[in-house]
Amino acid sequence: MQQMNYPDTQLLIDGKWCDAVDGRTLQVFDPATGRSIGRVAHADIVDLSRAVGAAARGFETWRQTSAIERGRMLRRAAQLMRERAEFIARLLTREQGKPLVEALAETRMSADVIEWFAEEGTRLYGRVIPSRNLAVQQLVLREPVGPVAAFTPWNFPINQAVRKIAAALATGCSIIVKAPEETPAAPAALVRAFVDAGVPAGVIGLVFGDPIQISAYLIPHPVVRKVTFTGSTPVGKQLAALAGAHMKRVTMELGGHAPVIVTEDADIGLAVRASASAKFRNAGQICVAPTRFILHDSIHDEFVRELIRHAQGLKLGHGMDEGTTLGPLANERRLAAMEAFTTDAIQQGAQLAVGGERVGGHGNFFAPTVLTEVPQSARVFNDEPFGPIAAVRRFRTLDEAIAEANRLPYGLAGYAFTRSLKNAHRLSQQLELGLLWINQPALAWPELPFGGVKDSGFGSEGGPEALDAYTNTKSVSLLCD
Repeated sequence: MQQMNYPDTQLLIDGKWCDAVDGRTLQVFDPATGRSIGRVAHADIVDLSRAVGAAARGFETWRQTSAIERGRMLRRAAQLMRERAEFIARLLTREQGKPLVEALAETRMSADVIEWFAEEGTRLYGRVIPSRNLAVQQLVLREPVGPVAAFTPWNFPINQAVRKIAAALATGCSIIVKAPEETPAAPAALVRAFVDAGVPAGVIGLVFGDPIQISAYLIPHPVVRKVTFTGSTPVGKQLAALAGAHMKRVTMELGGHAPVIVTEDADIGLAVRASASAKFRNAGQICVAPTRFILHDSIHDEFVRELIRHAQGLKLGHGMDEGTTLGPLANERRLAAMEAFTTDAIQQGAQLAVGGERVGGHGNFFAPTVLTEVPQSARVFNDEPFGPIAAVRRFRTLDEAIAEANRLPYGLAGYAFTRSLKNAHRLSQQLELGLLWINQPALAWPELPFGGVKDSGFGSEGGPEALDAYTNTKSVSLLCD
């Protein structure tokens, strides 16, 4: 394993990297070893007040910067992310645990996201509406909503932050990012790329600290005009309710429990490769990860055999070690959750096909796990596992599969594998999801809408739809006489 220095992480307030006023910090741990590798500054109310004041000033500057010039700076930030990708990916692996190849992919994808939003920001078109009075000109203008408060998670600390930052900056908004304390260095490196690209002071702020204190301060603050959050459904509902009480615009990208429907006519090899790679990427700690495998009875045994073979072929280890394909879970809480899910399923009649236990005497390692014949009542088929557990059930008719897929209040992502155009059409029409991948793994390109329905969220973090929540629509009627 190649060692590297891991930096302590500071706050970014008004264009300056700084410690918290009171000097408070939190430890950062390597999830593969359990050892402390650095510290992150812990903001207090004084720091948050400074950050909000800077965001207000930064917004006034940035909204007066042309979309073309904003785009130039964003493209420069994307270039810097590509140039620094190797270094940033190593930071990400050290603090989050994912294999280095996955960390590199996340880092490089961030540049694509930034560039796409840079271009889209130059196409925030209004329109001219024909008037009933020829002496009147009627215009529709799109204007930046104002300073944004963004809350991002630890599972993809670059990917989730960059979608919010790039969308806000492309539309002329300033933004304060409350990034995860468990994985602070990677999002700080992302923010540094924007600063080094010339984004003015105050346009981006970065804070860490007590999530409850930060959300309770930022969301009601009159300067903040939009809230964006990625995380669990219970927390998202709380933040959305708080934002609603203060009439704040929201985008919520929340939890999921993605069904995988494999029909009797599916290409089994493709279905296993695509769904298994998506299942175990980032140790299953992905909101769009396949979680409920719903297999037609006729292909169930073959699919399960191949899924087990895939799980057994994964190399569990430190993300910095060459050849590692499955890293540790992010923290001890996830280990305990995996054990609880597995125990509950077995007690209710499920069969443990492979895995199901902690691995090693240190670090947060859990073996890739396949549970078969899982009853519908098992927790793993009702609560998002957010870990390397694949839970499998059978179906006989497509009606049964669709009913199971739609049974839960979640509606983020889903997968389907079929050679039948009729089945594919029906699934695309009847599955209650924001994202559906048919005959392929998850490909969350920036130009595609990304968001859920039902309890999985509100709004989009991709595609042109992502920019809507960062803009206000203004109607202007001008009498020209």
